Amino acid sequence: MTATHPAPVPSPKAGPSPRRRLPAALAVAVGAALVVSRYGADDPTTWLLETVWVMVGLPLAILTRRRFPLSDLLCGLLAAHALILVVGGHYTYAEVPVGDWVRDRLGWDRNPYDRLGHFAQGFVPAVLVRELLARTSPLRGSRWLPPLTVCACLAFSAVFEMLEWLAAVTGGDAADAFLGTQGDVWDTQWDMFCALLGAACALLLLSRVHDRALVRLGRDTQAAAS
Repeated sequence: MTATHPAPVPSPKAGPSPRRRLPAALAVAVGAALVVSRYGADDPTTWLLETVWVMVGLPLAILTRRRFPLSDLLCGLLAAHALILVVGGHYTYAEVPVGDWVRDRLGWDRNPYDRLGHFAQGFVPAVLVRELLARTSPLRGSRWLPPLTVCACLAFSAVFEMLEWLAAVTGGDAADAFLGTQGDVWDTQWDMFCALLGAACALLLLSRVHDRALVRLGRDTQAAAS
């Protein structure tokens, strides 16, 4: 995870270009998926616990779209993560059909969809944290940007595991579907490792792509302001 030197990125106060229709389309798609996922959900309480992040994040992104527009890359990743969450909320992570299919085909002992969810919990927030730090702090181009981004993702993963612990203490057996441990006593450690792996992969694979996306966003916001 070497340091990069991206081109200047937009000021947080710049307005979005009217030509940027992708974020709006993604917001509509995520909102529709969230509504559809509620109907026929296996466990309404688990659905609420798993999708609350989407319920909070989607309105927040919409309300701040003019003052702080996000890059198209980040919007796409956030939408993909939201879909992972709503599917997990609809079926519960241990019962997602595609995960059962993978488990049966590969001869694994558990449904791996939960692992995918926690990998995304590191992969997507890594790009989000990188964008926020690159645009609002002196860390743009600094060698400290990658490790601090990973640390932030691990901190978020740890907070999420504490929330799962709280759910287990207060909900007892009723929280089993939300926890999705599937009998693995090391599930918490696996979850955090998957988030760490996801954050590292995002920085290794997408840093240059993300820099180009920030440059395009800067051009769009400058064009909108002119």
